[in-house]
Amino acid sequence: MDLEQTIDKIKQVDAARADYPGEHLVVLGAGVLLLLAAGRSRSFLLRIIAGAAGGALIGRAASGTGGIAKLAGALQNGGLAWPRR
Repeated sequence: MDLEQTIDKIKQVDAARADYPGEHLVVLGAGVLLLLAAGRSRSFLLRIIAGAAGGALIGRAASGTGGIAKLAGALQNGGLAWPRR
């Protein structure tokens, strides 16, 4: 099995599992913290690594069925069903 097949298999397993409540918010928070750490670091290498990892986590939080994509879809279709008094 080569690297491309391994990555495809991991993506299939990830797509098949159920989303945990708040999972994308936790990933978004971790990405923002990594970007903040990248901005404060004195090491060029650490800035590059933390910035890339933070950007990847923010992208991961924005994608997927339970993340920001779901919120954007709901807003595009007329908004969320807010409880009325």
